[in-house]
Amino acid sequence: MGEFLRARRSRLAPADVGLGTGGRRRRVDGLRRQEVAVLAHVSADYYSRLEQGRERHPSPPIAESLAQALRLPPDARSHLFRLAGLNPNLRPDTARGQAHPELLHILDASHQAAAYVLSPGFDILAANAHAQALLSPFAGGDQNLLRILFTHPGARSYFTEWPMAVAGSLRTLRLNAVQLPQDTEIMDLVADLTIESADFARRWESGAPIGLDRAYRKVVHPAAGHIELSYRLHGVAAVPGQHLLVGAPAPGSRSAEAFTYLAAMSGKQRW
Repeated sequence: MGEFLRARRSRLAPADVGLGTGGRRRRVDGLRRQEVAVLAHVSADYYSRLEQGRERHPSPPIAESLAQALRLPPDARSHLFRLAGLNPNLRPDTARGQAHPELLHILDASHQAAAYVLSPGFDILAANAHAQALLSPFAGGDQNLLRILFTHPGARSYFTEWPMAVAGSLRTLRLNAVQLPQDTEIMDLVADLTIESADFARRWESGAPIGLDRAYRKVVHPAAGHIELSYRLHGVAAVPGQHLLVGAPAPGSRSAEAFTYLAAMSGKQRW
């Protein structure tokens, strides 16, 4: 993907995307990394990591922004999405469309809780404002909770019960894999993480298919501190493996105060 991005960047002149050069001649043809980052509405550091191969799983909205920034035609856009491990037919607003309407109804009604819908392969299909604020430390990056757990540098400090979160998630993923043996999303996720994380590869070799019973209860949010949530898990028979997680703090607790603070921030966050 990095090679592809560099190649496409080199084909564009600043004038092609409405940027000026101040009349100065450039030594190297093409757009600079910082210019692509601005056009795609991502940080220069994040875009650099994409080109250097240190980040290989942009979310669908970011992949779409990159395609637009680089003025990619349909075939090149599809190629970029495949390189990122994404469905080329996935548009920025279609992830929510994959969530079952019954789960979306519960999500939209969960005004005092963090609620998000997970696909069988742990992609976040939809999240309410509270969940976006709660997960804001991971905004702008990968939208797969299992990849976050195993590959994000801040995951172990954020999820204070990281071993328990990992164990529960792997048990659920294994159960989903048993129920949906032909699910390519699950197969691709396992294949990628087996290469990217030796810890994942080792843990995936063991464990029984027992459902997720505790989710991610305790976290340390950089803006709100320690938060403990009690979760309820909702599923729909029509979409095996798809779950809605709804988490809320105990009334009157310190976590409730922190959660209220996050709720006030929720309008400023974007997952």
